[in-house]
Amino acid sequence: MNTTRVPALKLEAVVIPVADVDRSKKFYDGLGWRLDADFEFDNGFRVVQFTPPGSPASIQFGTNITNAQPGTAEGLYLVVSDVQQARDALAAQGAEISEVFHPGAPGSQFQPMSGDGRVAGAADERASYGSFATFTDPDGNAFLLQEVTIRFPGRVEAAETSYATTSDLVAALERAALAHGAHEARNGGEYDRAWPQWYAAYMVAEQHGEELPE
Repeated sequence: MNTTRVPALKLEAVVIPVADVDRSKKFYDGLGWRLDADFEFDNGFRVVQFTPPGSPASIQFGTNITNAQPGTAEGLYLVVSDVQQARDALAAQGAEISEVFHPGAPGSQFQPMSGDGRVAGAADERASYGSFATFTDPDGNAFLLQEVTIRFPGRVEAAETSYATTSDLVAALERAALAHGAHEARNGGEYDRAWPQWYAAYMVAEQHGEELPE
């Protein structure tokens, strides 16, 4: 058995194929994504990088950067804490995005925007990992919004609890407040002086996919 510890391998950029670099640059800039780089060289190589708000990973496109056909990137996940809010914000920025849906059949979230097997509306009880919306860029590269509120166990580093955006933190606090209200009700409705500790324990457990406090 190999006991060598694998060093940190952080996926930070994904290359997508586009036909018109300037058109794509205008599109992603219009979505409000951060422009990190636009480097052009004498040999025809050009690389443009954008980062979605709150994302640890970026997208890159340009010329002489990939042999893939424009528009062939699919299933590019954008994980959000509130899929309806994120969907509406992207629509307001000009993205032609689907309504929120959940899969009626396994894998139907990966079908074209009009694909069969999609059921209108969020997943029952807003189940984590179950609600989606999709949009494409001008070339047809397909992005998939997925609502994630409670992580499966082992999906987050044990020593790390963080929120990418203010809205993510607010949503987590709202879920903790709702759960804490039920906690107080089960205990006779008395004010819980230790609510900060309870909130903290709930939010850490939720993000790490551990058993939630009651």
